[in-house]
Amino acid sequence: MELRHLRHFVALAEEEHFGRAAERVFVVQQALSNSIRNLEDEVGVPLVLRTTRRVQLTPAGREFLIGARETLAQAGQTVERARRAARGEVGRLTVGFVGGLAFGGLPEIVRAFREAFPNVSVDLRELTAQEQEAALRGGQIEVGLMLLPVRDPGLDSRPLWRQPLVAALPAGHPLARKRRLRIGDLAGERFVFFPRHLRATYFDQVMRWCAASGFTPNVVQEAIEIPTLLSLVAAGLGVFLPIEFFSRLALPGVVYRPLEDAPVVEIVAVWRREEGQDPTLRAFLTVAREALEKGE
Repeated sequence: MELRHLRHFVALAEEEHFGRAAERVFVVQQALSNSIRNLEDEVGVPLVLRTTRRVQLTPAGREFLIGARETLAQAGQTVERARRAARGEVGRLTVGFVGGLAFGGLPEIVRAFREAFPNVSVDLRELTAQEQEAALRGGQIEVGLMLLPVRDPGLDSRPLWRQPLVAALPAGHPLARKRRLRIGDLAGERFVFFPRHLRATYFDQVMRWCAASGFTPNVVQEAIEIPTLLSLVAAGLGVFLPIEFFSRLALPGVVYRPLEDAPVVEIVAVWRREEGQDPTLRAFLTVAREALEKGE
C-alpha cells in the first residue's frame, strides 16, 4: 500500500466523483480508478459503491477513510520533522561553558537560541576549557564556549566575542578615585586570582601581560568562582582582573575601572571538526554570534 493510493482514496471520498477526484490529484480518471481497485484488492473488501451519478463509501470505506486521513497526516508530520531537523530546528544540543560566562554572554545566547528554536532541547554543562576539550573529543558535548587558544587539531573554533580585561578594586582603594587605569598602576598591589590549573589560558595571558609591564602579580589568595573572588576584593584582600562583562556583577564594596592598555580576551565556540555541518550546531553558532553582538 502506497501513500498515493491513500491520497487517491481520500480525494475520491471527498469529491464523490471520479472525474473531479482525478483532477484534484493530477491523474487521468482511469489511473485513479485503477488505484482504487488496487487498494480494494489489497484491503480485501469493497471500499466504494460506484453508481452512475456519484460515488459512495461502503461502511468499510467510511472506516478506512478515518485511518487514511490519520496516516497521511502522520506522514506529513514525519516529513516536516525531517525538514525541520535538516534546518536545525528540532533535536538536542549539549553545550559546555566556562563558569564565568554564566554572568555575561551565556544567558544572552541561551535566551536568543530558545526563542529562535523552541523545539531544540539545550543541555548546559559548566566545565573548564580543558574539560570541554575532553568532553568534545568524547562526544559528551556538541559545542563548547571557552577562551582561546584551542590546541586540539580535531577541534574547530569560531570567535564569538572580544572582551577587554578591567580592574576590580575595593571601593575604598585610592586607585578607585581614578576614572581609568593602566596595568602598571597595579604593580605594587596584592592580587586575588584563579588557581592556574583551573583557568590556565586566562591565568597565563594575565601573567604575560603584567610581565610586559615589568612586574609579576603578587597573588595572595586563590578562589575558584568569580563571585568568591569579587567578595575577596570587597573584603580588601586584593585586586582582581576580570573580563569586562563581569562588571555587571554589582557587589557592594567593589568598583570596576577600565584599563587603557588592557588586552582583549576572545571568547570562542568550539566543536568537533567532523560535526561542523550539523544544522543544529550551525544554527546555534549563528544565534550565539548575533546575540553577543547585539549585547555589546
